Amino acid sequence: MSHFGFENDVHNVLRLDMPITNAPMARWQRKASTSSSTSTNSLSPNRSVNSSVSLSKTPSKTPGKNSKTQNTPSKAGGDRFIPTRNNKQLDVASFLISKENEPVEETTSSTAPNQKAWSVTLNGYDIEEAKILHLGGKPLNAPEGYQNNLKVLYSQVPTPVSIKKSRYISSVPERILDAPDIKNDFYLNLMDWGRQNLLAVGLTSHVYLWDAGAGDIVLLKKMEDDSEYICSVSWSKDGNFLAIGTSDCKVELWDVQYQKRLRSMDGHLARVSCLCWNDHILSSGSRSGLIHQHDVRLADHHIFTFGGHTQEVCGLTWSPDGKYLASGGNDNMVYIWPVTTGSEYQAIHALNEHQGAVKALAWCPWQPNILASGGGTSDRHIRIWNANSGSCISALDACSQVSSLVFAPNYKELVSGHGFAHDKVIIWKYPSLSKVAELEGHEDRVLNLALSPDGSTVASVAADETIRLWKSFEKDAVKKPKPTSSIIQQHIR
Repeated sequence: MSHFGFENDVHNVLRLDMPITNAPMARWQRKASTSSSTSTNSLSPNRSVNSSVSLSKTPSKTPGKNSKTQNTPSKAGGDRFIPTRNNKQLDVASFLISKENEPVEETTSSTAPNQKAWSVTLNGYDIEEAKILHLGGKPLNAPEGYQNNLKVLYSQVPTPVSIKKSRYISSVPERILDAPDIKNDFYLNLMDWGRQNLLAVGLTSHVYLWDAGAGDIVLLKKMEDDSEYICSVSWSKDGNFLAIGTSDCKVELWDVQYQKRLRSMDGHLARVSCLCWNDHILSSGSRSGLIHQHDVRLADHHIFTFGGHTQEVCGLTWSPDGKYLASGGNDNMVYIWPVTTGSEYQAIHALNEHQGAVKALAWCPWQPNILASGGGTSDRHIRIWNANSGSCISALDACSQVSSLVFAPNYKELVSGHGFAHDKVIIWKYPSLSKVAELEGHEDRVLNLALSPDGSTVASVAADETIRLWKSFEKDAVKKPKPTSSIIQQHIR
């Protein structure tokens, strides 16, 4: 039995979970007893103040240092906060730490209020709700004129972009117009929106004007020969005159207010598939690959010709500042031509990175030297060019035929119209070219896009014989519920 008793004693000695009775006093206990004895000695009338400082206590001042730098600043304006801790709170914290490993005793509902009352009476607070680390006192105020760099970095006033209201983009068109018998030809430009808020549309052998404000429709022109057809329409800058290109190689100029043809200009040897204005200069591109420049003020209107394309010219657009003319053709080329009055009519840049016909061209309104171009079915890319250097800034695979491009200045975005195989309108953020929204609804390829004068609405005409008006760029558009009313439908003729 003595042997088993000896083993039991050894086992108890080696147990690590037993309290150590002869262990030295913990540091926090020494600190608490020292502080309590110090407070007692300082109040004794028979002792001096200096004798209250114990030799075992950590010195409050570092030897050799100025006492002014060691003391906590007493005046407002310190750069750090040193909290004050109650000695009694340290005892409570130690008790709470040691209590964590003890099993929880079940208390009845009648004893719980009594224990809370005792705790409040003895400690001044409920010990069950006490914090292990309790900080007292308030931080000192910074001096006048003091600036905290961290506060400047992380507490800046929100920028207008961060507080901007969320924008609402409707997934359905605001209005749908019927465009019966529109010619399904990728190379033609059959729609344009003028400054007078009139939308011009070429439907086979007719040209119609739709007043976007009043909703009125006017038949402006009808081809005399039913076998001929409208190839292109383009508004002058002021919106008072409309240029019409036809399949019988003519360019006609119409006064819209009086619905009267002012003149018919010959010179092309093939159909006129694209038109664009630059003040009083009208540029026209044809299937022959030539680009004629017409001064509409002169009786002898033809002033010079750009010849670079080997196949049909299907895209023409002047830069906003009138310095450059961009042309795209079925030969997969993009040419940038300068304004010239001499005898040299050479392109300053010949861009050959597209692998398909280039009809979609658009200049950036807020960056006049930036040109966007889109390729056909065999290319499917949108490319951004610097007209000054002729370099390609960025390229995006749109995964679909790009038939039209237009910049939307209200939100600095790029809008693209697509044919095979998606038949939709896509809004891209510029210059990142990240997708903002897809506008679906057309049942056949999109042929042309046109932006309203106020920049809030884009019109898309497609081979499904419809024109859809997407009001996606209204300024200060906030999130609102989906409209329950039906889409307004109207016939062009």
